Amino acid sequence: MPDTPFGFALPGGQPPDPNDPQQMQQFLAGLQQLMAAAQSGGSTGPVNWDLARQVATSALNSEGDPAVTAAERAEIGEALRLADLWLEPTTALPSGVITTAAWNRNEWIYNTMDVWRKLADPVAARMVAAMGDLVPPEARAQLGPMSTMITALGGALFGGQFGQALAKLATEVLSAGDIGLPLGPAGTAALLPANIRGYREGLELDPDEVRLFVALREAAHQRLFGHVPWLRGHVLTAVEAYARGIRVDREAIEEAMRRIDPSDPETMREIQLEGIFAQEDTEQQRAALNRLETALALVEGWVVHVVEAAAQGRLPNVVKLSEAFRRRRAAGGPAESTFAALVGLELRPRRLREAAALWTALTEHRGVSGRDALWGHPDLLPSEEDFADPDAFAQSQLDLGELEGFDGFDDFNESKGNDEGKDDNEGGESGGTGGAQTS
Repeated sequence: MPDTPFGFALPGGQPPDPNDPQQMQQFLAGLQQLMAAAQSGGSTGPVNWDLARQVATSALNSEGDPAVTAAERAEIGEALRLADLWLEPTTALPSGVITTAAWNRNEWIYNTMDVWRKLADPVAARMVAAMGDLVPPEARAQLGPMSTMITALGGALFGGQFGQALAKLATEVLSAGDIGLPLGPAGTAALLPANIRGYREGLELDPDEVRLFVALREAAHQRLFGHVPWLRGHVLTAVEAYARGIRVDREAIEEAMRRIDPSDPETMREIQLEGIFAQEDTEQQRAALNRLETALALVEGWVVHVVEAAAQGRLPNVVKLSEAFRRRRAAGGPAESTFAALVGLELRPRRLREAAALWTALTEHRGVSGRDALWGHPDLLPSEEDFADPDAFAQSQLDLGELEGFDGFDDFNESKGNDEGKDDNEGGESGGTGGAQTS
């Protein structure tokens, strides 16, 4: 097939002949129609986020997005407040719950979109640049001003695909912090009752028990990201650093573009961009991926440890619930696989069991405050190598006097000040949940 702009073809599958004015005029007219459709959302940048939201909303509405009832809002608000109370004696970090919420699937997308933009734009920029490289020099001259619309086309393609991936994820996530990233607004603990209901049916457990376990996980995430000031930026920066190193497979992009008919804008929705990312094995990319995977494992491992400690003796099926969640996070679902194929990044933590064992060892050897003091600064956290021998790391020398200089350590120790000497029940009843309100 001869080189053509973006690899597009005329109706019927034949590429236009650059030396035939009539064919080129027909091609450019169709391309202009396609570009107009791509720009219909009025969005700028590497991703058409207006289109992404429209596609996601349309997909959810066609599949079904159950409304949240008043009773469900009340149940979730109560579960989150109780969960936050149970966590009090298990961590030195104070409550991070400012408000509680019960979201439907569309609300999850709306409330997490700002963070998705931050994560996906670097990847989309790579794809858009690769599309520009597909335009032969002679075609660029004929396209003229339309060559500046490449970004709009790439943004629409990526936006449409990303919208579909978000819609699938929205049917599976159980809470705002379910995938380990701080996706929602700071201080907002949110659960998705429709998805929790579906997940619970697969486990065949008591609805209240499953809801409370999910609430414990969400409240733990809120404590961690709410009171470790550097953590949110650390995790998101690690994702961005990895995304910047992603390389796009030029041949995969070209093959996708050839399936677009400029006279039929709907063909954009049928294009699958999965598999467009080339596997790189550079030292920088390996280092970025290692930092990201370690950060995700440490976050998830800490959540698993404190949640199991808080649920012990309170939830009859805590062992079964913990194991089910471990398998769920380790394996990922179909929607998460789709997302990984689209942006070239898996969000599930590796070595989760080792990370949880490490936090357990730290609690045994250093106590709750000594364990959580490690969140005072990123340089204090265990490295991937420390996963191999949790006890050795937990027993290594640690000068707590030096740690008091870190703001994060001082802040949560001060908040716990009057709780010293109290037993677990008194610590739980002493508060930390006073700021939690039902929205």
